[in-house]
Amino acid sequence: MRRLVELHIGADDADDIGRVADGLRRLGIESARGPRCVTAVEKATSVRATVEVAPGSPRHLCPPLLTTARPGRAEGCPCIGCAAHRAGPARKLGHAVLGTTDLAVTRAFFLDGLGFKVSDSMKDIGAFIRCSTDHHDVLVLQAPVGFLHHTSWEVDDIDEVGRGAAAMLEDHPERHIWGLGRHHAGSDFFWYLKDPAGNFSVYYSDVDCIVDDQLWTLETLEGAKGLFNWGPPPPPSFFSPPTISPRSRSRLVSCSPTSGLDVVHPPPLRRTHLCLLRLGRLRRGGHQPRGHKDGPWRAGQNGPPAGGATSSRSKTF
Repeated sequence: MRRLVELHIGADDADDIGRVADGLRRLGIESARGPRCVTAVEKATSVRATVEVAPGSPRHLCPPLLTTARPGRAEGCPCIGCAAHRAGPARKLGHAVLGTTDLAVTRAFFLDGLGFKVSDSMKDIGAFIRCSTDHHDVLVLQAPVGFLHHTSWEVDDIDEVGRGAAAMLEDHPERHIWGLGRHHAGSDFFWYLKDPAGNFSVYYSDVDCIVDDQLWTLETLEGAKGLFNWGPPPPPSFFSPPTISPRSRSRLVSCSPTSGLDVVHPPPLRRTHLCLLRLGRLRRGGHQPRGHKDGPWRAGQNGPPAGGATSSRSKTF
């Protein structure tokens, strides 16, 4: 069974560690406490989560985004076609998606125990939750078994998404799962692939950033809107990875938000375990909500709305 084994979350200081320990204790969850860390196991998924004091933020360690020339825009690199030849590693591990047999228990662990916040939800199916300014660091989904659905890796822009996918598929077209497309929740461009070990992995870019909670409006998404805004329909295996039992796969497909769409089946995955390290950073106090990159506006807009942002739910795709 493919599953997430361990999750590490950065915290600002020892006070955060104390708050997390108190939250876990109120939930009746046993934890191991150290002077600069606290560790506990989430019951429904068996994920071992460690919150630890960590200087700096993963986002600050990433190189600045490269500005490239685009159609209809004057700014950018002066060399023609330079974006087509630029290549580099992923900026960071952005988020992970977990199937849980008890959504309420898993939500409580992350929200009330570890101090995450909800960005958007999918009714009773799942929740996009965050511990940083990214739209989500973890997505938890109701499922008949606990498993790791996929990990997502941030790259600079949509060119990097396409170029990375093309490189992965050049000699292995069977690695293709779903894409190119754009999610509604988070607004990010995506391309889902199988990594060399057979796990679901995603190249993504341009995800929404939540920099002020008071400017963010939580949305409850229904149907395909919870999955994508545009792009090809996802295949059935996206909802029911072949690493779980046939009975569980059929239950996942039957309750998927896009059941009935005309889709195709990709080849099966191989069984593996994954240890996932540091997704994000707990943010205490202050406010954090819907915005794009360094300001409170949505992906696709050219800048903040005149007179200041009061709502950023509308999207431009």
